[in-house]
Amino acid sequence: MAPDPWFSTYDSTCQIAQEIAEKIQQRNQYERNGENTTKLTVTIRALLQKLKEKIALLKDLLLRAVSTHQITQLEGDRRQNLLDDLVTRERLLLTSFKNEGAEPDLIRSSLMTGGAKRGVPNPWLFEEPEETRGLGFDEIREQQQKIIQEQDAGLDALSSIISRQKQMGQEIGNELNEQNEIIDDLANLVENTDEKLRTETRRVNLVDRKSTSCDTFGSQTGNLHE
Repeated sequence: MAPDPWFSTYDSTCQIAQEIAEKIQQRNQYERNGENTTKLTVTIRALLQKLKEKIALLKDLLLRAVSTHQITQLEGDRRQNLLDDLVTRERLLLTSFKNEGAEPDLIRSSLMTGGAKRGVPNPWLFEEPEETRGLGFDEIREQQQKIIQEQDAGLDALSSIISRQKQMGQEIGNELNEQNEIIDDLANLVENTDEKLRTETRRVNLVDRKSTSCDTFGSQTGNLHE
């Protein structure tokens, strides 16, 4: 199965954010040492623009995946949380970049890799679901692929059930058509039999009337001969 484009984009976006954080830290160090920071500033601006474009792409990919039901609503919410965290990182990085060396503790802690500084919460960290907590990007992608495979298997099973139900419906429909044909044949047979019965009844009545007329005529002729 091909890698999930959302997670591959998310992975590269996080790497860009980390690179920006490191370069901002480097720029601030240069400023404290009185070194030229022009080249670093230009690079950081370009990376911030790239980060903005990547986040916009992630939003678009997530919207498409949710609207086309490629992922579950629960997975959509989880990805939205990851995306919201990236947006927060972008704002912190942009604020730190504009501070031109005035690096507040909270922003400085967000640029540190490896945890918060002296108990200050690290904004880079976010509350993840227990099932993904502590997992790397590759492990998260692997978990997502398993979820998608399970969804695909479920859809295949559902498709098979629907196909069987459709076949059963067609068979029931064919059987009903055959039964309707039999009923129509029986109705025609009964109608024909009834018609024949009425014809025979009329014929018997006619013969009976003729027989009665003959008997009456014979009786009258006998009386005349006497």
